[in-house]
Amino acid sequence: WSSDVCSSDLDIQLSNSSIPENSPSNSAVGSLTTTDPNVGDTFTYSLVSGSGDNDNASFNIAGNTLRATNSFDFETKASYKIRVRSTDQGGLFTEKTFTITVTDVNEAPTDINLTPASIPENAGPNATVGTLSTVDPDAGNSFTYSLVTGSGDTDNGSFNISGGQLRATASLDFSGDTTYSVRVRSTDQGGLGVEKVFTVTKAIAEVT
Repeated sequence: WSSDVCSSDLDIQLSNSSIPENSPSNSAVGSLTTTDPNVGDTFTYSLVSGSGDNDNASFNIAGNTLRATNSFDFETKASYKIRVRSTDQGGLFTEKTFTITVTDVNEAPTDINLTPASIPENAGPNATVGTLSTVDPDAGNSFTYSLVTGSGDTDNGSFNISGGQLRATASLDFSGDTTYSVRVRSTDQGGLGVEKVFTVTKAIAEVT
């Protein structure tokens, strides 16, 4: 048999065609098997050039296991195309294109912003200091905010959070401190969170 002969009697199957994002390098995508009318044939698998080989370089094959060479990021690219060849012990082969999908995994938020981070003196109870927002690699996530214990929580007792607003619980007058330190946690809908310390400045009202 010639090694350049393609057999229409062969077909390739892939047991699984998706992989979670952030999986370690060389993580298995799925197992390759071949349908062959000859019982007992053995097969070798390879990534080959041709139609549908767009992303061959992102994968490798060990034995009959298709693996992702590097970790994938769903937000960067969620679908890959590869072309696989199965060759039997006599040199007959078949080729098939597969689409590999990257599944989204909830990732922890990375930062919290507070805008602004100041409040006028004597603004009144529960006056808003600023609006909290979260930096997160996942689009569309929702967040809840809370004041938490830890480094920088010195003045947590003087503030509260309503929705995404940091508020001063009591009116802050000129006789008190001019800066306050609070520690805030942002938690996404999957329970992952990030914490950050903010310095809140009290703006002294101008005397007219």
